[in-house]
Amino acid sequence: MSTVRHANGIFASDVFTQPSDGSTLNCSILIAGGSTAAYSAALTALRMNVDVCWVQPQKVVGGQFTAQGLPASDDGDLLKQKATYSRVEGEKFAVSKTQRWFRKRQRQLQPVAGRLQANPGGAWVCPITTTPIVAATALNEPLMPHLASGKLRLIADSEPVEVLTVETTTAAGRAGRQKVTGVTFKHRNTGNTFTVNAPVTVEATDFGDLLELANLPSRVGQEARSDTGEAILRDYAIPACQQSFTFNVLVEHTAPGRGVPVAAPSGYGKDTWLDPYEFTGNYWLKKSQGWARRDFFEPYGIFRYRRVLRRSLNEKVVSYGDVSAINWGTSPHPEKVQCCGNDFRFGHLIGVSRAERKKLIQQARDRAQAYVYYLQTNGVRDLKTRGDLTWTSDGISIEPYIREARRGIAITTIRHEDVAERFFPSQARARCFDDSVGIGQYHYLDLHGNLVEGHITPKGKDVVALPFSLPAKSLVPMTTDGFILSAKSLGTTHITNAAYRMHPMEWAIGEASGFLAVFAAWTAEQPRAVVESLPLLRKLQGFMTRNGVPIFWFDDVGHDDPDFEPIQVMAATGIIRSENVKNLHFRPYANVNRAVVATALVSLLKLEKITPAQPTFRDVQPGKHWAYSNIETLKAQGMIAGVGRGRFSPDTPITRQQLSYLIKASVPDAHDRAFARLTIDKTPLSRRELSRAFYELLKHQLKI
Repeated sequence: MSTVRHANGIFASDVFTQPSDGSTLNCSILIAGGSTAAYSAALTALRMNVDVCWVQPQKVVGGQFTAQGLPASDDGDLLKQKATYSRVEGEKFAVSKTQRWFRKRQRQLQPVAGRLQANPGGAWVCPITTTPIVAATALNEPLMPHLASGKLRLIADSEPVEVLTVETTTAAGRAGRQKVTGVTFKHRNTGNTFTVNAPVTVEATDFGDLLELANLPSRVGQEARSDTGEAILRDYAIPACQQSFTFNVLVEHTAPGRGVPVAAPSGYGKDTWLDPYEFTGNYWLKKSQGWARRDFFEPYGIFRYRRVLRRSLNEKVVSYGDVSAINWGTSPHPEKVQCCGNDFRFGHLIGVSRAERKKLIQQARDRAQAYVYYLQTNGVRDLKTRGDLTWTSDGISIEPYIREARRGIAITTIRHEDVAERFFPSQARARCFDDSVGIGQYHYLDLHGNLVEGHITPKGKDVVALPFSLPAKSLVPMTTDGFILSAKSLGTTHITNAAYRMHPMEWAIGEASGFLAVFAAWTAEQPRAVVESLPLLRKLQGFMTRNGVPIFWFDDVGHDDPDFEPIQVMAATGIIRSENVKNLHFRPYANVNRAVVATALVSLLKLEKITPAQPTFRDVQPGKHWAYSNIETLKAQGMIAGVGRGRFSPDTPITRQQLSYLIKASVPDAHDRAFARLTIDKTPLSRRELSRAFYELLKHQLKI
């Protein structure tokens, strides 16, 4: 293909691969699904020069940002951070270099009054919003060279109908693990079926459908305490307790009298999911002195909540011609017991028949239409839907915005105890997994429960989510080879999915699954082997960070830092982390004292610690200095010496020269490698230099 064309965010029809009925395609990586994670996984693999077959249910790529009608990124507070003298901007440390490019490109494609703006849409709940067309256009651009070269075969309008598996056997001839070898799909328009075979398949559907089709171990809805070990859960599972889903609607604020009425759907005012009593056009806030009302078009009302296009340079001004993605969930109300918008809470999509799913999706779509009808007939007349921005005739998104999927049972399951503030008192981070391949942050566990009874509702410190990480083992199913979990099907729980499902994190999950798939393809190893082999895992982490993907939370080291890779990987290993767990600072230029270096070296070399009753150094006493056993361990190994007169001087900054002596004594054959980018002199060693040197020691040890 010589020219790849696209218009209004959708590729021309000749760009798509169109398999004939009964045909079979072969590729290195198969990505199934139209989610945001499917996009970032595909782009990652393609940029690593690996060929990809990507099969999805729609023509438009991008998932949440596009087909689901919500190009309003749910960002955590850290992603909004501005650069200061001691910290870098959020988009340089909280998301990858590639995701930052996407955000910058959206801004370029949607200027406001001819000027670039940080938040083109000016939503008050999201720091960056654009129209779905702009998001799709930005997402399409990096794919075009790969489509032109044939590295990417993009197949649209198709859904999986069968997952192909084989049973492997052990060396002794016994039954081994199940292995996915490919997937059979059905074209939704023609009915043609075709099969894609690949050594690695990425499950990136929005529902976790491959797990269901292959009958792979998985969980649906709210688990039992015995399933996950989460103390907050009940002692029995309620699979029907799932998050609600939403059909987003794009509406324009018109000049008075220019609104275009929307018809009431059949059943309006009769069917429970179309009850106008449920709806509101005002945002109510309960305050100590009573209730405060924000009208629909007020600066902090429902319209600007997820506004995606604005006319005024002043973000707080709502103008005629502004466009919003209506995505309103439950909210308090002074008169109604429960008040909400177009969230659909009257059923669940996972674990039901395809016929039931289709029925519920139509009901949710009707509810979105009913909400707009309600608004127009209850004081908000000046609206018209913008189907030209949603690829539909009525302004309602092509697909519903999905918050929860069937989840695979992974080697590692990310639990409430790994994320919530309650379990990390006075700390800045949640659990830091040593196999981390990504990071994410959303300020709380955002559970939009449906109407099924029994939902657990975390409160206080149980609902606050600290900055968290993504363990590689959560992407690998416990019992299945040739298969990688992505999107919302990775090893989270019903509770932790509520933080891991947000736009930036789903992108990060897709990137991680893409890199893991690439490593499996390159090494001909199973994904399980990659994440369970320490040398392969550290190579994977190094490669990801080298390509601008953060895997550990530091707010003062961006992905454009020359030492980003060593700082990130050494932090993930737990060898060199923050000086203070109460903040996210690495302090790259700070000096390092002798005790810290001794401790890091013991950890790096995995030495068995000793704690002698009699100290070697009079200034490092047992029970009085935190590094006593580490220093004594190195002394017993003949790796360190004191500074004279029986002293070690543990709190004195170590110099580059002293580090050189230490490495020569402990890992002599790696000395030159460790000091390849360091001068041996009496200059105090900085924390970034320690990470740089010790990263080389780590790679030497692992033979990578």
